Amino acid sequence: MGLVNRVLDMVVPPASLVMLACAWPALCFISTCEWIYSAVFSEDMEDKVVLITGASSSVGEQIAYEYAKKRTNLVLVARRENRLRGISENALELGAKHVMIIAADVVKEDDCRRFVTETINFYGRVDHLVNTAILGHAFYFEEAADTSFFPRLLDINFWGNVYPTYVALPYLHQSNGRIVVNASIESWLPAPTMSLYAAAKAALVNFYDTLRFELNDEVGITIATHGWMGSEMTRTKSMLEAEGSEIQWKEGTETQLICGGYIEEFARLIVSGACRGDAYVKCPNWYDVFFVYRVFAPKVLSWTFRVLLAMHGTRRSSPLMPGAGKGMQPLLEGSSPRKLLTSPTSSQYSPQYSPQLSPQHPFFKME
Repeated sequence: MGLVNRVLDMVVPPASLVMLACAWPALCFISTCEWIYSAVFSEDMEDKVVLITGASSSVGEQIAYEYAKKRTNLVLVARRENRLRGISENALELGAKHVMIIAADVVKEDDCRRFVTETINFYGRVDHLVNTAILGHAFYFEEAADTSFFPRLLDINFWGNVYPTYVALPYLHQSNGRIVVNASIESWLPAPTMSLYAAAKAALVNFYDTLRFELNDEVGITIATHGWMGSEMTRTKSMLEAEGSEIQWKEGTETQLICGGYIEEFARLIVSGACRGDAYVKCPNWYDVFFVYRVFAPKVLSWTFRVLLAMHGTRRSSPLMPGAGKGMQPLLEGSSPRKLLTSPTSSQYSPQYSPQLSPQHPFFKME
């Protein structure tokens, strides 16, 4: 058996590449025909119900606006209710039929049951569930002196998607609906300073790819993966303050990253892809070439990262995320975590998940 595997190791990879190269034109033609068919017969979203988690900022906010233009009924969920009020007004102006806002924490199953139940009680259905709540970071793993924050990263980036999906699935079956997931290129392309985030996203993508087969197309799944982009998740901030259970970012400078920072474009691609029934939405597509390198020539990818790091001249910042590890903090997008900054009068969350953070904290390396 060992000899057979060694022979296959030498034969299968190059043979597969040759077969893929020969089949590529035909595959592109078939994909184009499928895309045209899906575009012509795209799902009409008027009067349908779209539930969006992490809708208080960035990609979640822009997705809400894109669905609003399609005259849908929206349910916007996030921790920051004050932000949701303004977004709901904007969505109504853009054409949404009705907007409901619900303050909730997506890593709490009870909260997820509450906002799904409220949606069903009011609208009687849910057609699209859009999970966008994420929590990013930019630090080298071995430099983190406090591990109490680690579970929060995994909770929000993984369970914050799984719990709403689990609760909403029975109703999505009834409407033959769709789940939309905001993933990231880091799910398979390693990025220095983003180890825990990448691990959570890899788990997320594998979960939904597996769930897709379990559901057998009775409920559609669209996985959206973006490259490095400018957003609330990728900004260098100079000040922060605690307000209740939120971390509020104050004035700072934005670092523009690959993908042009065009969050609006990414949101538009996600909604269009979901309405067409696409299994995957990518922004941009050229990142796919790195996946080929990772599978067939991993050393090339490794050498590339080493050269980039060497050219950058320091381990304290990432060539892929300028400023990472240098004045960068845990970076929030969508629904914010449980109390990272605790209040003396509050005991809502467990202390081991609620470390007292300050500008001297290892996650807040301020200059």
